[in-house]
Amino acid sequence: HFICATCGSQFAETEAPPTSCPICEDERQYVGWGGQRWTTLDALQREYHNVIKPEEPGLTGIGSHPTFAIGQRALLVRTGEGNVLWDCISLLDPPTIAAVNVLGGIAAIAISHPHYYSSMVEWSRAFGAPVYLHAADRQWVMRPDANIHFWEGETHPLPGGLTLLRCGGHFAGGTVLHWPAGAEGKGALLAGDILQVVSDRRYVSFMYSYPNLIPLPAATVRQIAARVDPYPFDRIYGAWWERVVATDAKASVARSAARYIAALG
Repeated sequence: HFICATCGSQFAETEAPPTSCPICEDERQYVGWGGQRWTTLDALQREYHNVIKPEEPGLTGIGSHPTFAIGQRALLVRTGEGNVLWDCISLLDPPTIAAVNVLGGIAAIAISHPHYYSSMVEWSRAFGAPVYLHAADRQWVMRPDANIHFWEGETHPLPGGLTLLRCGGHFAGGTVLHWPAGAEGKGALLAGDILQVVSDRRYVSFMYSYPNLIPLPAATVRQIAARVDPYPFDRIYGAWWERVVATDAKASVARSAARYIAALG
């Protein structure tokens, strides 16, 4: 099961590396300047390790060191009805499995968009957890598996009162996760980069392609802001360590959308 070294996606089993990575050849991503490169999970386990640390009560981050591929970290939301892994990373190894099991294991996996599908099947099989992906992004699954469940529509419930919200934008099925118990009960959004927490962490942004700097149209930005508006949240967790809008996140989304639309105009 070869893994693309640029986007981190694991592919279906083949004797030789695939000829190309469709995810990286799409205009939202890129093929590395040195050309298409491949690795394997065994190689990652020799060269990398995972850092596991708390983000807030009930939320744990899991990310690889050194940084691999896109460099996102996953988030484990702990609930009384089972834990949910939000987004995914390419590296899974015995120390990570042991640490996650101490935290209660994984009851379900949900992923914001195809750039973070990574080694989702490895994680799913290790913990016996179904993977929930929006059906609009079905074509980007490079390693099909019976544990992958495609949901349709605008929302989907998960254990512990969590809700998946389809926002679109970056991908047609681009999804965020609403965690009502987050931020000390004020609610949190786990947003991947569907809502991208930027360096000025009072704001988020919205893009069709981040590495290639392709913006979204105003109507789509309005749609994303409208999709999350009915849900209470005071905090947003982005896709990378410390990319967090710590407080007043709902107002942050509104003013960020207004600023973005004004800039387009």
